[in-house]
Amino acid sequence: MTTATKPGPDVVALRRPARARLGWLLVVLAVLVLVMLASVAFGSRIVGWSDITAAFGGTDDTLNQAAVVKRIPRTVLAALVGAALALSGAVMQGVTRNPLADPGILGVNMGAMLAIAVGMVTVGLYTATAYIWFAIAGAAVSTLFVYAVGSIGRAGATPLKIALAGAATSAALSSLVVAVVLPRGDIAENFQSWQVGGVGGATWESIGQVLPFLITGLVICLLCARALNSLALGDELAAGLGERVALVRGVAALGAVMLCGAATAVAGPIAFVGLIVPHLCRLLVGLDHRWLLPFVTLVGAGLLTAADVVGRMVNRPDEIEAGIITALIGAPFFIYVVRRQKVREL
Repeated sequence: MTTATKPGPDVVALRRPARARLGWLLVVLAVLVLVMLASVAFGSRIVGWSDITAAFGGTDDTLNQAAVVKRIPRTVLAALVGAALALSGAVMQGVTRNPLADPGILGVNMGAMLAIAVGMVTVGLYTATAYIWFAIAGAAVSTLFVYAVGSIGRAGATPLKIALAGAATSAALSSLVVAVVLPRGDIAENFQSWQVGGVGGATWESIGQVLPFLITGLVICLLCARALNSLALGDELAAGLGERVALVRGVAALGAVMLCGAATAVAGPIAFVGLIVPHLCRLLVGLDHRWLLPFVTLVGAGLLTAADVVGRMVNRPDEIEAGIITALIGAPFFIYVVRRQKVREL
């Protein structure tokens, strides 16, 4: 008589019941709405509910109502950038099967930032759209370079090698950014404030310019969800299931690079959102990317919006940029993931 074996933890995680997932979806949506309301209510001055409703109706007669009107695009941009970075990180983790994959850790953000810096110095970039194109190009080149360096050797692109290649590349690109910008006093001050990473300068115009790139990247990533499930089984099994492994990796990586490059262009290099959120969401909904990717999009939007609110509240009337808040949260989480996962593949 044969003894039935229990399914492994990965299988159990992949088979989370739909009812539990839908329940968590409602919770995440409710938290996101509350965080966005907090974002328009709290800041250098706290605004009451009557002023919030009046401002949403188009009234800006009082200082409180004017503050709400100014905070609305900031809140929208924080949600969009957070969603883009979280989704980009989840897709990068799925493509590389690396639990440490994150646009900041792998040097993607720094590649986008260096491209913008070079563009500002050489061709005088001054429009958000031009920033976005340069940022996407820089992010793509940086991604290819890190993956190529991490693939050197007989073992191929292991998670540890990719993480080390990304860390080394980030350090090198950061030095290059300083070397490019520092001699140019006319752009150094504005660039340094953008370099920290934040959404304080949000306008409806900048949101409109970046939105088409974010939507395109979002659609590409979501369409790759089923294929990413196959990649999680290994390249050989994925190919046996009919997936064109190289094509799937390329297309999914393109979507992730578009999201990361566009988000970096409009908000600066914000790290660790793409690392923290996918790991948290796997605890809630399992490993199925068809559920995971929508969840990380919503949770990432809420996380960066909450970080922006915290940054405005802890040092009133001044503020701390959201990129600093996410770094303070993400650095310990990164250490935890390294110790717990021991840099294994997903």
